[in-house]
Amino acid sequence: MNIGVWVLIGVVALVVLYIIVVFNGLILLKNRAENAWSQIDVQLKRRFDLIPNLVETVKGYAKHEQGTFKMVTEARSLMNKATSLGEKAKADNMLSQAMKSLFAVAEAYPKLEANQNFMQLQEELSGTEGKIAFARQFYNDTVMSFNTKLQVFPTNTFGKLLGFQEKEFFKTEGVERKAVKVQF
Repeated sequence: MNIGVWVLIGVVALVVLYIIVVFNGLILLKNRAENAWSQIDVQLKRRFDLIPNLVETVKGYAKHEQGTFKMVTEARSLMNKATSLGEKAKADNMLSQAMKSLFAVAEAYPKLEANQNFMQLQEELSGTEGKIAFARQFYNDTVMSFNTKLQVFPTNTFGKLLGFQEKEFFKTEGVERKAVKVQF
């Protein structure tokens, strides 16, 4: 065989090798993003399960705060019904706001704040909120890496040919930036 055939075989082999490396890299980032999302989901579920205990503890002290309890219950219900990433992000924002209101109500009852059950639940929720924040950040960082890899040349060409699509970031809608209003 002549040198031209060997060069052609070498170029084809390099292109195939490059496509394999690109494909495997995109799969790695896609799986990492999906795992990061499932970690957010795990922490949201943990918070979802802790909320009824917290609400019941606060209810014992603050029976006239029905509006706050209703808001927490509605937000929790929305979280339970959410299926897409966008719906879960919106429900999470609403639930975070409702929890801030619930804690603000609890601050008005000194005996409640000293209650061991309330303190333990508040500590668990606080830890869970920290884990949710970390999981959100990790997810968004992973999505950024994945989306960036899909957008840069020449990976963008091969990525789209291989059927990869950009992932959606987990976004807050400004709810967490607003001050909590508590009215008595």
